[in-house]
Parts: sequence; structure tokens; C-alpha cells
Amino acid sequence: MTLNVGDKLPDANLLRMGAEGPESVSLSSLLAGRNVVIFAVPAAFSGTCTTAHVPSYIRSKPALDQAGVDDVICIAVNDPFVMSAWAESTGAADAGLLMLSDAQSEFTKAVGMDFTAPPVGLINRSKRYGAYVVDGEVKILHIEENPGICDTSAGEAILEAIQG
Repeated sequence: MTLNVGDKLPDANLLRMGAEGPESVSLSSLLAGRNVVIFAVPAAFSGTCTTAHVPSYIRSKPALDQAGVDDVICIAVNDPFVMSAWAESTGAADAGLLMLSDAQSEFTKAVGMDFTAPPVGLINRSKRYGAYVVDGEVKILHIEENPGICDTSAGEAILEAIQG
């Protein structure tokens, strides 16, 4: 499956850091009956992800909230410890972004968004994209052609698309 507008997202058990350590969270429980923006990145702590993608959603979060978005979720093929540390270091946690780990790339592979780039050490990682999802159905999907670019998947671009 390659993710497209109109697709219903498959359920996936992703990981986040809880008070007692890593905990599983069902993606479908976060999407059911809700308007959610999901953005995915190739690697936490990497250049474009840290200096462009996450900051674009931190800047856009208040306007996304006003536009009726219930949650902004970042998904990366990293472990939950890395995602938590990255959320703290970027300010994503304070901004209210939900940083989820797809540690084994199961969700990323299920939606056909995986890629591998051995020369730079990226194995089974996620393509960079932004999506607006209503009750689990993809309504808007912006996939970057190059993982090093954050343009159409940035928070401002997704906000503009939502506002129509």
C-alpha cells in the first residue's frame, strides 16, 4: 500500500514515553472521531527534521488548534527514548506536539512510506510527509520528493491546505 488521500490509516501500536517509561499507544485511538495532523520525519535529531520540520509545527500549532485540529503528531522510526529527548530539546513537548516512535517501522512500511539510504545510515526510515487526517481518513497528504527538504510537508503548508 502506498498512502493516498482517501485512505483509512491502519491501526498501529506506536510508542511514547510515559511516567513509568515506554508505553504503547494505539494510533486508531488517537484518530477516532478526531481531526489530526500527522507529520513524519526520516530521523530525530537530524538537520532538516530539527531545524525546519519540527519548528514549523511548533510555529503553526496555535493556528492549527484554531482551525479545529485536535492533535499534532510526529512519527519517526526512532526509539521512544530518542523521541522524548528530541521533543524536550526542540521544545516540541512544551508546544504540545505528540512525538511517537515507530521503532520497528511497522506503521511506516504498512503505509508505504519507508525508504532506505545506507550511505547515510538511514535504514527502513520514513519519508518526510505531512497529512491531515479526519476520523482516521487521509484528507490532505503532502509528501516531499527529497527527505532533506521540508516545504510542502511543513506546518504552514498543511495549515494553508486545511484552510483551503
